[in-house]
Order: sequence, then structure tokens, then C-alpha cells
Amino acid sequence: MNQLVGERISIITSKAQTTRHRIMGIVNDPEFQIVYSDTPGILDPKYKLHEGMMKFVGGAFTDADSLLLVTDVTESPDDYESELAKIQKIEASVFVLINKVDLSNQDHIIALIDRWKTAAPSASVAAISALHGFNLDELLGKIVASLPESPPYFPKDELTDKPMRFFVAEIIREKILLNYKQEIPYSCEVIVESYETEGRQIKIRALIIVSRESQKMIVIGSKGSQLKKVGTEARKDIQDFIGRNVFLELFVKVDKNWRDDEQKLRRYGYFE
Repeated sequence: MNQLVGERISIITSKAQTTRHRIMGIVNDPEFQIVYSDTPGILDPKYKLHEGMMKFVGGAFTDADSLLLVTDVTESPDDYESELAKIQKIEASVFVLINKVDLSNQDHIIALIDRWKTAAPSASVAAISALHGFNLDELLGKIVASLPESPPYFPKDELTDKPMRFFVAEIIREKILLNYKQEIPYSCEVIVESYETEGRQIKIRALIIVSRESQKMIVIGSKGSQLKKVGTEARKDIQDFIGRNVFLELFVKVDKNWRDDEQKLRRYGYFE
């Protein structure tokens, strides 16, 4: 979505479940407006948190005019049986995008395209490289052609439906995903407690919530070294994103059952 929108809206890591919310990215042109909706990947819920994430996916299946199923050259239709079953039941136009073609060879890609065409005969199958922008212009043209005529849903100068605090929290969470291993990133939630303008500087106070005291110690690190590293990396990206100097304070709090507390998850934006 970042490539299609032309801005870095969704955080990117190699870890599963990086995307937790439904994030909209709006592309405006004199002739069209496209509202992309980046959703979490489909999974079997283990926590209430996952149930909230899957509600975002279900909403996208219900109201989308076009569906982009993003796979890559290491996967096959066999890995998407449940998704393919759902696709057969929807009226939206479907695109299967085989990403990361820069990591494969032509024979493998051709064979993979044929397998996807057999598994999803109603879908348009395309090989792309989001990293290098390969085939994205052609994809954009097909997406525009597939959309119904309608007045724009959003003002023409809007890029997304999310507030700045959301993206600040997502950038911090991205650094947690990149700097910690195993269960730590999945046990963390980031809440921006304050976002204030002081002269030419933005002062931000954010809270990292973890599930156990031992996780808190790992996130902080020896003499605060790990937390400082996360804060430094996040501050640089936040400054680039908002175009202002940033003073960032990070704190860590233990909340043992936050992933199964629907009231708290509602406050964090996972349930309406």
C-alpha cells in the first residue's frame, strides 16, 4: 500500500502480524479517488486482540469494491485455502499479487502464475515487486478500471483517515518489532498519552504496555539501553514523518491481560 499511495503509511517488518489495524491510504487524481485499506493478515484468533484484528479483515471483505490478495514467490495457493474460499463468495473484483519477484526466476514465476490462475479463475493475477515498483503502474490502471463510478468519499487533500497520534504509535511499535525477538513484540501495545506543540518542537509522551514484568525488563534493557535505542530510532522516523523536531519520552508499563481485555482493546481502537 505504501508504494501504491506514494507515502509510508503502513509499518513494514518481516514479522507476521505487523499490521494490527485497518489503515486507509487515499490516492487522489483529477479523474479518480482510490481508498486503499491495508488490513491485518488472516489468522486464527488466540486472544481478544486477534478477534478485533479479524473484525477489520471481515469489514474489508464486506465493503471493498476490489480485493488485493498479496502473496509472494515463497508461497502457493495451498497456503491460502481459507482465503480462496472466501474470495469465491464475494462480488468484488479480485487481484492476486505475487510479490517479491525480484527474489525469484522467470520459470518459477510463470509456473506460480499458472497455479494461481487455476486456483482463482475469477481473479486477475499479477507478478510485482513492491520494493522496486515493478508492474505497479500497470496494476494501478487495472484497479482504476475495476472501480465503480462514485463521488469521492474523502476531501481531495486527505491522505489517510488516521490521526497523527496513530502513526506515532505505529512507528514506535515498528521499532519494537525490529529490535526485539520472540514474544516481546506481540506482547506490546503503544499508547500516545500526549502530543503537544511547544514552539517549533513536538513533545510526545508514549507508553509501551507489556504483559509481564520480565518483558518490561527486556524492553528497558541494561541501564535503559534498549529503550533508549528504540526511542532514538523512533524519534528520527517521527521527525521525518511530521517534518518537525520531536522530543520523545517513552515509558513501560505492565498490564498482564491487556490482549484479552475487551474494554481496554476498545480504548486502543480494536473494537468499535
